[in-house]
Amino acid sequence: MKSQKPSHLIAILSAGALWGFMVFPLRALKLYTAYQILTWRVVIAFLMVCAISVVYKRKVLITNFLTIKSLDKNYRNKILFLIFISAVLITLNWLTFIYVINHISLKACAFAYLLCPLVTALGGKLLLKEPLTNIKYVALALAFFCIVGLATGSFEEIMWSFMIALSYALFLIIQKFIKQVDNLIMLGLQLFIALLLLLPFYFYQSYLTPKDITFWGNVSVISIFFTIVPLLLSLYALEGLPSSTIGISIYINPIISFSIATLYYKEQITQQQLVFYAILFFLAILFNRDILFEIFSKKNETLS
Repeated sequence: MKSQKPSHLIAILSAGALWGFMVFPLRALKLYTAYQILTWRVVIAFLMVCAISVVYKRKVLITNFLTIKSLDKNYRNKILFLIFISAVLITLNWLTFIYVINHISLKACAFAYLLCPLVTALGGKLLLKEPLTNIKYVALALAFFCIVGLATGSFEEIMWSFMIALSYALFLIIQKFIKQVDNLIMLGLQLFIALLLLLPFYFYQSYLTPKDITFWGNVSVISIFFTIVPLLLSLYALEGLPSSTIGISIYINPIISFSIATLYYKEQITQQQLVFYAILFFLAILFNRDILFEIFSKKNETLS
């Protein structure tokens, strides 16, 4: 790994912030279906990733292809199957995320990404046999208590939030099994599979090609600045930061989303919801206390 630079940390913080602000172009497309928005977001992003891969990742693309081709047949089939499942999960995640922002609430999306680290930890324990400390078991129990408490206020919001969190958590877990493919090329494969999943519906619904120029403007902004750019920033950050530090950036998203929901869109948050959200945020930080301690310890050593 290359030496850490301030620009690496700025890059990953910028990526998290960008995802948090994606609500604005999505809300501008509220009159369109989540399927329409996602389909054309995937089309534009896929074409851009292909262009970037061909121009800047041609050698890596060939190397990845030869590496997968050289694998044992059963293992190769397993890797290809996992890539397919990861594409299904991220497609489901994007679709539900867009729907929830435009038709449920922003706070439900923010809640989903507070849940995500906890669901990922539980999934890692069950699927990857990753160890959990006693403190993390307590945190999971308290998180379940918060979910039950929030569900009494709005069961629909909680169910949508859980679907977003679960799909993204499973996507992250599966990524741990796939180490033979470059990140950008992996995104291209997942976008291609997403296209195969989405496009068949297009031929049965002629209205899916909007005529409004503002639609294409906002979808292009989402595809470029809220899909490709955050990914490239994340890839750059990985050159100088450990992957554990990259995961911390996920907390920027719900903080920004909550702020936008309450201050700009004036969504109502009850006192009970606020208490449970605060507890969940604390639990998410608690799960990563060792990583945070390491980050700030290194920062203090650098300053001294």
